Amino acid sequence: MNQKPWLRFYGDKPETLNYPDGTMYRVVVEAASKYPNHTAYSFLGRRKSYSQFILDIECAAKGLTALGVQKGDICTICMPNVPSAVTAFYALNKIGAIASMIHPLSTSKEIEYYLNQSRSTWAMTLNAFYPNFEAILKHTGVRKVIIATLPDDLPSLKGFLFRLTNGRKIPAIKKSSQIFPWKRILQNCDTAIPIPYDTKQNGDSLAAILYSGGTTGHPKGIMLTSKNFNAFGMQTATMGGMNDGDKMLSILPMFHGFGLGIGIHAILMQGGTCVLIPKFEAATLAALIDSEKPQFMAGVPTLFEALLREKKAQKASFSSFKLIASGGDTLPLATKRRFDDFIKARGAKIELLEGYGLTESVTANCLMPANFFREGTVGIPFPDMKIKICKLNSTEVAAIGEEGEICVHGPTVMLGYLNDPEETDKVLRRHSDGEIWLHTGDLGKMDSDGYLTFILRMKRMLKVSGMGVYPPQIEEVLTSHPQVALACAIGVPDEYKMHTVKAFVVPKEPSLNQMGLIQELKDLCSRELNRWSIPSEIEIRESLPLTKIGKVAFTELEKEELAKREI
Repeated sequence: MNQKPWLRFYGDKPETLNYPDGTMYRVVVEAASKYPNHTAYSFLGRRKSYSQFILDIECAAKGLTALGVQKGDICTICMPNVPSAVTAFYALNKIGAIASMIHPLSTSKEIEYYLNQSRSTWAMTLNAFYPNFEAILKHTGVRKVIIATLPDDLPSLKGFLFRLTNGRKIPAIKKSSQIFPWKRILQNCDTAIPIPYDTKQNGDSLAAILYSGGTTGHPKGIMLTSKNFNAFGMQTATMGGMNDGDKMLSILPMFHGFGLGIGIHAILMQGGTCVLIPKFEAATLAALIDSEKPQFMAGVPTLFEALLREKKAQKASFSSFKLIASGGDTLPLATKRRFDDFIKARGAKIELLEGYGLTESVTANCLMPANFFREGTVGIPFPDMKIKICKLNSTEVAAIGEEGEICVHGPTVMLGYLNDPEETDKVLRRHSDGEIWLHTGDLGKMDSDGYLTFILRMKRMLKVSGMGVYPPQIEEVLTSHPQVALACAIGVPDEYKMHTVKAFVVPKEPSLNQMGLIQELKDLCSRELNRWSIPSEIEIRESLPLTKIGKVAFTELEKEELAKREI
């Protein structure tokens, strides 16, 4: 190995960190003891200090225990980024219960699946989302559903106005012994006597269940511990220079490792502030950047594209940022360059950094070091995270620069898949070094300096006339065109070649001459791609379907194309 210049990035911080052997609740309590008057979170004008936040957690833990929630119970939280969801998450962690985190816009069928898959006996949601629970509860083991409302978390005047406007559109919930209001759990907070904290709880117990994207069959439940999240929080602080008093724009949803791990827990561990954002709207995000002057933000590539097109972002100052990170999907180089130019013109002294990770290890394992950008790579491993490339379908290490499967080892790797030992054994495998390694199912390579190149999720690789074709490479070329905002490439069936490539493109200006743009893109692809990778068809769209965290849902486009061919 060559001498790595990026080692200076760590400064005098050790590459081996001392992780606390305790719960997530415990490390946030420790942060509160150091910084009781710091703001723990802000939400639509409401701010809570750490001392107030901890009091709410203590009160919620007492109320949940009185309701019957016990250590080891599983509670599904189906909520956006609102204070009541964050408070409930840490209260469950204090009790020793397990939080199963799901998207608030999940359908009834999806909710039924999640409740039964996790064997949840408790659930919590907003009143606006309860109708999706009502019809399916009888098919689950849920004893009670805790109902919060948005006004529970708003300043008094805003809560009153919400009830008069949008709140009136939410259907009233019929009284039932199965329904319990969240506000009753938080009653008498000022005089609540906290339930004792079980000091025997360690960080290795199951604490949270997050779900995979479900691109093949049903989503799998990913079992994560407090130690997984605490280790990730410390790694993030080390890599990003996170300090007490810093602010994080918590825009990524907390049902996902990226949102919960980076947007909430990592910053709370440091005594910083979560700026909670319940729904992504580019205009709202731009306004918060200007008013809150945050130091950190993490997002998916579509978020940064949306900010580039947002008029309010044109006037915002980005000078306060220490780190803006992209993950969850491949960041097109053209998007990075446009965003870097955009924020530097508005006072930023940083650039957009790409990382790599997956929910099976909370989220990011890798990040581009500041000032040591290497084009085409996703950076270097976090402290204590080991990454190696193995030859496909084996545990044998590939040579430097050789493509193979990305494998990960470290303190953030999951316990396994919930109620699925067979799938767990496929991805968590013991290697010749005696360590358990996570086989990610992702194709990549590593250079001699330790920089990782992510190529693609191996399930996305296409075979065209027997040749391997990588959709992200095609998308990179398409988005390099100055008039393209978003692109997605998929394989479509072909009798002769088995597959051909079809591309979908969203232009920055819908009024553009579409036929002219298509021809320009075909010419561009002919110059930049091998002949197997050149799209046989390019379709202009006003928008592309997105997953629940903002990735382009290429599987939806594949289903559309298959349906067309079956007609």
